[in-house]
Amino acid sequence: MRVDASDDALDTLFQPFADGVLSWPEHGGALFLRARDGVGLRQRPRPGLVCEQDYKPAVDALHRGGLDTVELESLDPALKYPLVLVLPPRQREEARALFAQAIARTAPGGRVLACTRNDEGARSGEDDLGRIAGKVGSLSKRKCRVFWTAPLDGPADPELARQWAALDAPREILGGRFRSRPGVFAWDRIDPASALLAAHLPADLSGRAADLGAGYGYLSAELLARCPRIAALDLYEAQARALQLAQVNLQRAQTAVQLEFLWHDVTAGLTKRYDVIVSNPPFHAQGREERPDIGRRFIAVAAEALNPGGRLWLVANRHLPYEVVLDERFGQVRTVAQQGGFKVVEAIKATKAAGKARA
Repeated sequence: MRVDASDDALDTLFQPFADGVLSWPEHGGALFLRARDGVGLRQRPRPGLVCEQDYKPAVDALHRGGLDTVELESLDPALKYPLVLVLPPRQREEARALFAQAIARTAPGGRVLACTRNDEGARSGEDDLGRIAGKVGSLSKRKCRVFWTAPLDGPADPELARQWAALDAPREILGGRFRSRPGVFAWDRIDPASALLAAHLPADLSGRAADLGAGYGYLSAELLARCPRIAALDLYEAQARALQLAQVNLQRAQTAVQLEFLWHDVTAGLTKRYDVIVSNPPFHAQGREERPDIGRRFIAVAAEALNPGGRLWLVANRHLPYEVVLDERFGQVRTVAQQGGFKVVEAIKATKAAGKARA
């Protein structure tokens, strides 16, 4: 998956350094939570930078740029930084938990610096950081808002910081059927598009299967429950925190089917071959911008990974332009259902004989 050529939030995050309002720390480095690669990050050297990210396309982009990434849980809790940078996620509970984590990782006298697009809750983000950290400074540019704390010696409101740190903890949902957490797609409910797809999965699906963009595992659990002839199932998910939940949730299914959980950017392609693929493909990356190219790439990758005669069962918003790539890549395509603004599609990969006849 491409990294956006223009990442306004990332570029604006570093604006206070470009303007001379803030200085990069001379010693101790900086921790960058939910780091992304891009122009703003590369305008000048960032000595001592430590990047945290769990979204595989962003991790891969950072690695291609020569930057290492870490898991926040793997860092020594005693290790603190004079500067903690944050690109807050859209989900507010997750963002508040991240602010609490950032302050906990800030050395005495250090600062937290964050940036959000105006149309993704910049004002709310600034207010939230102020509530937990005290007075903040800010500036606006590129329809984004960057905001930063005064030098800190812990949170301004320790009790609120303690509460917020637990906001994105994993928890039981849907009467205990699944375990989930804020920040995961449709984290506290069954996504209606996935539910529509699950309701139409035929019982005769069989062989080796894959779920592309598995989330916390709902669709995979339904596939196993409805299709007893599935022999093996691979779950592909780009967000590590979602994949960890899927592992827990599929273990509860107590199935004899061979399962594999893969932290992977589907748009980079697959190396395995399958008889069945199910997918509710994403059509956003890490921002609000609609990205139908991601869904189209999921379809193309599914076509490449299916065996001849293999079946793709797909759900998508009705307005998304997937028909061209479906017709180009598959021998048979039919719309199975349309409901609530969604469409369920079955696409069958042509066999070699059918492919020759079609040609």
